[in-house]
Amino acid sequence: MVKLIALYKQPADEEKFNEHYFNTHAPITKQIPGLRKMEVTRIVGSPMGKSEYYLLCEMYYDDHQSLNEAMKTDEGKASGKDVMKFAGDIVTLMIGEEVND
Repeated sequence: MVKLIALYKQPADEEKFNEHYFNTHAPITKQIPGLRKMEVTRIVGSPMGKSEYYLLCEMYYDDHQSLNEAMKTDEGKASGKDVMKFAGDIVTLMIGEEVND
């Protein structure tokens, strides 16, 4: 499995961020063809106290080809455009591969 990971820093306005993320952005993202699973985690702290991060979203795809094809779809493009519009300055996007021991 391959994951597209979105890591969000603390937003300036949590209420506004949550409203857009959960009512607009997540529903768009969930419609992306090839998406197997989407897990959202709210970051509540770190072992050292407060964290600079607010939210983590992991989007699972079968493989790199599936992810690449998904990003080319209208839904994938809409999700990418939306995240840059409402959180472009606080989001980091990464691609990861699951490691099986």
